[in-house]
Amino acid sequence: MSALRLNRRQALQGLAAIGLAATGGLPSAADAAVSKVLRARSYSDLQVLDPLDWISQPDVDIAVCCLSKLIRHKPGTSWDWELDAAESIKQIDDTHVAFTLRKGIKWSNGFGELTAEDVKYSFERIANPKNQSPYMTDWSSLDHVEVTDSYSGVIVLKEYFAPLWTSTLPEASGMIVCKKAVEALPGKKFTTAFPAVSGPYQIGQWVPKQKTVLTRNPDFSGTPPTFDSIEIYPIEDPNTAEIAFEAGSLDFTWIGLDALARLKKKAPAHAVLIERPSLAFTWLGMNLTHPNLQDVNVRRAIQQAVDMDSVLEAAYFGQAQRATGIVAPSLLGHRTKNLYGYDPNAAKASLEKAGKSEGLRVTLACLNTSEFLSAAQVIQASLSEVGITADIKPYDSGTFWTLGSQTGTSWNEIQLILNRYTMEPDPSWATAWFTTAQIGVWNWERWSSPEFDKLQEKALHMRDSKERNATYQHMQDLMEESGAYLFITNGATPSITRDNVVPALLPDGVPLLFAFGNA
Repeated sequence: MSALRLNRRQALQGLAAIGLAATGGLPSAADAAVSKVLRARSYSDLQVLDPLDWISQPDVDIAVCCLSKLIRHKPGTSWDWELDAAESIKQIDDTHVAFTLRKGIKWSNGFGELTAEDVKYSFERIANPKNQSPYMTDWSSLDHVEVTDSYSGVIVLKEYFAPLWTSTLPEASGMIVCKKAVEALPGKKFTTAFPAVSGPYQIGQWVPKQKTVLTRNPDFSGTPPTFDSIEIYPIEDPNTAEIAFEAGSLDFTWIGLDALARLKKKAPAHAVLIERPSLAFTWLGMNLTHPNLQDVNVRRAIQQAVDMDSVLEAAYFGQAQRATGIVAPSLLGHRTKNLYGYDPNAAKASLEKAGKSEGLRVTLACLNTSEFLSAAQVIQASLSEVGITADIKPYDSGTFWTLGSQTGTSWNEIQLILNRYTMEPDPSWATAWFTTAQIGVWNWERWSSPEFDKLQEKALHMRDSKERNATYQHMQDLMEESGAYLFITNGATPSITRDNVVPALLPDGVPLLFAFGNA
């Protein structure tokens, strides 16, 4: 591997990749010659494919290959959309959107044609508070969907809804499920298997923690996809994925920012390096209900103690910028600066105000990847300089993403959490997870602000972009003032692909695997 310099950590990760290959987790180099098969990396295994309850981006990456939407975002460098299941769609006024479906879209497993009744069921299902969907706010303005006939209907809103065309209809909450198939399920929801699909692919095989194989949906009536099958391999660490790519086991993978700095100088043979900005946000959160973190002065000390330049250099190799909030630079609502910066003396003074000048011991939870471990180690070192001992607790992805859920057993034990959330192209999708209603779901800091909650709802219905921009900036001020959040980076989304593969990526680098092609 001429372009890859191995250190001890990377060598061990390489052995892990070899171990996966030995158990069927990764394809061998000989498999690379198989035509019409796309082999891609995902950063975690699938967990919940239902649009009602999906957990992470890898769930959505699979679901968009198997389910239809009225409209979907187009691959490219700008956030444009195109028709999908809809033959036509038009916003008539502030509260009415009329649509007509393409005829002949079939559900698999003998469930007949996709109809306007399925659209009504899908959208109202997420909006219904009784279903307790974490994504209910995507449809918070929905009154109902009026079915005109089998193929036509009207989305009726209670009031104007700003994110409708950016982060609701073309994204996960705009996915259409089969009413008959879902209603026949116990509990009327699904997790790792679709009861019916309408998209170009279906799940042909799922080997937990090893691979998911998507195969062509024989009932799909649209333009056939390029690849007969897509093999998706859950590889948490990007360095392991890079080794697998260079070994010929993958055709496409996201890579780490350490690899980006190196591969800019020399990429592997027959490979194309792609750089895209990220909408995601990484931050250090603090559980306000834990006795160690209930005093705002303690939280402020942590905000002031961390040497963020060192974090960015160690974990992101100088390839990512410091975040000024949770809203990325390319979006409305982005702030230009943080309220609190690195100031060890101020951190010690804050600890003294809290009566903790003798020291404090906390835990720091993070994903068990090189990126997060590197960031955690710098944070640990920074905190030690002001008298705070942080014990790092790394978790695999399956365990980590349950830590803050109140349905679990550890939510009241976590203290500091190094976390990263993916985003949709509207600022409401950044702020939505930190409302009081999200405590015990995705608000792991358990922070509650009535003002924040009111602004979250109000901003969804603002027509004036300047007013929306100022509102989301102020909401991030409230988050930082609470002391519960230390913003780290929005990162970047570099990836690498074979030169005989034409990737289909969204502006933030998220792959639309169903639209990949051959060069």
